[in-house]
Amino acid sequence: MQLLKRLAALSALATLGSAQLRQATDFAGTPTNLKMYTYVPANLKTPAPIIVAVHHCQGSAQGYSSESQLMPQADRHGIILIFPNSKSSGGCFDVASTATLTHNGGGDSQTIANMVKYAVDKLGGDAERVYAIGTSSGAMMSNVLAGAYPDVFKAVSVYSGVPDGCFFVQGSTATQEPPGWANACANGQLTKTGAQWGDMTRSYYPGYNGTRTRMQIFHGTADNTLRYPNYQEQLKQWSNVLGLTASKDTPNTPQSGYTQTIYGDGTATTAQLVGYSAANVGHSVPQHPDMDIAFFGIA
Repeated sequence: MQLLKRLAALSALATLGSAQLRQATDFAGTPTNLKMYTYVPANLKTPAPIIVAVHHCQGSAQGYSSESQLMPQADRHGIILIFPNSKSSGGCFDVASTATLTHNGGGDSQTIANMVKYAVDKLGGDAERVYAIGTSSGAMMSNVLAGAYPDVFKAVSVYSGVPDGCFFVQGSTATQEPPGWANACANGQLTKTGAQWGDMTRSYYPGYNGTRTRMQIFHGTADNTLRYPNYQEQLKQWSNVLGLTASKDTPNTPQSGYTQTIYGDGTATTAQLVGYSAANVGHSVPQHPDMDIAFFGIA
């Protein structure tokens, strides 16, 4: 009998503080009918930081909730997690239409920004501490979020993406199935000056003069899906947007085969722009959740 009581007590302790991934069934999904999934630690202290984690093509909110390795971080640091789920049968997000590239333009990016509003209004989220992480299509979307919603997202970490606006396809719409695909961009054939990339980003939110999103960028040299030249194009873009010129390279950081590049002042956790080139790594670079949380200033 005593043993049964102890087992029951242990079971209760194991359940205490646990949380589950849940669909926000009362989220309207507007304007593009994306589904919203959330993970909210049981003992959350509000207002809490928010991380939007955006999955890759052929992925899902449920799958990325595990792949991103963020739920243990959420439990440890008291973070609200949002996992958008693509409406496309192939699991890609729209990063090709003018609607999604433009602030409040009516695309997937606006739906995701609306998820943040939901989390602030209904889940106890802190509007001043909102971040995004994405892989592949999710990394492309995270670049778009940084460009179109710098007033929402304070920092972003992208794994194997492309520059903001690189995937634009003339005539592509926010509702087409599947979303537009830009071969030249994917193949690393679209190159611009930093100023040209920066002007593109600035055009997506005309008149915005506030603080711009801090960026952490990972890319593998052996990426055959979104090819490696996209890494340098992203660095060119965001260094221009953030007004940074000087950079410093550190080899074998944070691990063997990775080269860290820090732009401007600061460290790997405080700088405005940090890049990581991963030698002989394909598509896509493995997640580094501890680094993401540190870059966001949550740890």
